[in-house]
Order: sequence, then C-alpha cells, then structure tokens
Amino acid sequence: MTAPRSAPRTARARVRAQLTAEIVEVARAHLATSGAAQLSLRAVARELGMVSSAVYRYFPSRDDLLTALIVEGYDALGSAVEGAAASGSLQERWHAACAAARSWALAHPHEYALLYGSPVPGYQAPADTIAPAGRVAVVLAELVREGIASGELTPPPGDSAAVNTELVAELGLPVDTSVGSALVQAWSSLFGAISFELFGHTHNVVLDHERHFHQVVTRLAAEVGLSPG
Repeated sequence: MTAPRSAPRTARARVRAQLTAEIVEVARAHLATSGAAQLSLRAVARELGMVSSAVYRYFPSRDDLLTALIVEGYDALGSAVEGAAASGSLQERWHAACAAARSWALAHPHEYALLYGSPVPGYQAPADTIAPAGRVAVVLAELVREGIASGELTPPPGDSAAVNTELVAELGLPVDTSVGSALVQAWSSLFGAISFELFGHTHNVVLDHERHFHQVVTRLAAEVGLSPG
C-alpha cells in the first residue's frame, strides 16, 4: 500500500483525484493482460467509458502514466519493506525486510516486472522515480548503519571505491571500508534472487525457494558484516 495522502479540499479536486486513481487502477490491470510495452491510454480510456482526450488531461502521455505506475509500485514495495524492518534484532529486521520484498514481488508479479523486468521500449524514467526506487536500499543501509553504531556489525575491510562514495557517505556509512560496495552487492543480489525465482530461471533447479531465499539473505547479511544471532 502507498502512504495515505491528505484528502483534496474542493469537490473538483476530489473528482480529479478519484478519476486519476481509477485511471491508474485500470492501467495496472492492463499490465497483467497486455504488458507495459503495450500500455495504451486509448485502451484505458475505452475501458473507463471516457474519450481519450479526457484521459490526456490527467496523463499527457503514456510515459506519464507509466511513471505514475512505477512510482506507486516502488512506494508500495518500499512501504512493505519499511514496515517489516521496524522492529526486532538487526538479523531479524534484515531477514524481515528481504522477505517482505520477496513477498511483495510474488503477490504483485506484474508490478514487479514493470520495476525490475525488461525496460519498456522508448521509455526513460524521469528523476521522480529515483527516490522511490531507492527506498529498499535505504532500509538496508539504515540497518547497516545501526549495526556499525551499536557494534553488532563489523564493516568488511577494504574500500568502497567501486561505488559512489559520496552516496555511501550520504547514507552515513564509512567510505574507508568496503561496506558500501558490500551493501550494493547485497541490494542487487537480493533482487537478483527474487527476479530469478519470479521469472522462472530457477525452475527445476531450486526445489524449496523459501529455504533457498533464507540462505541467500543470511549470506548477504554476513557479507555486509552482520554477525548471526
């Protein structure tokens, strides 16, 4: 679920907000039947009983509608992960955060495919998508930062020169260790494991995906320096 927004104050604003939500909901359903590349404002308008020109007043282009779907997807995923990581030990929160990402993906495969599947031809994500896309990584970074502060996490030796050290510092992580690189590897490996399962790449290879995923997440925790227990 996305974070609740304040209710529009005027009747016109409320109608606009309701129609915008309906357009997005229908577009989300079209992801399952047609795929992101075939998303059509005309088809969405037709299903809603609207003329296409009316829909264009809410979303000037297909790309604007795709961006709305992408931001909503990232925000829903981020909220699920943030909620799961809210309490418990660092290990419990790490596992809960990663498990929440997997659970959301399995429950919303078409939205997940829009976020982490094949790029939509001709679409370039605007800057509006950057912050929502980073919410899961920020949760993992917060757990790492808390672990360093409490002494429960020992940053791996080395450096983070392979990644954006300004961003590593902005996240409150030491740049004179390899924890930044390890965190990026953990983040990408997390979604790699989820994607391989969701898109069928581990079919007939992994027999117990939940157990396998737990093992992957445990290894990733160790690689960022989080000790078990």
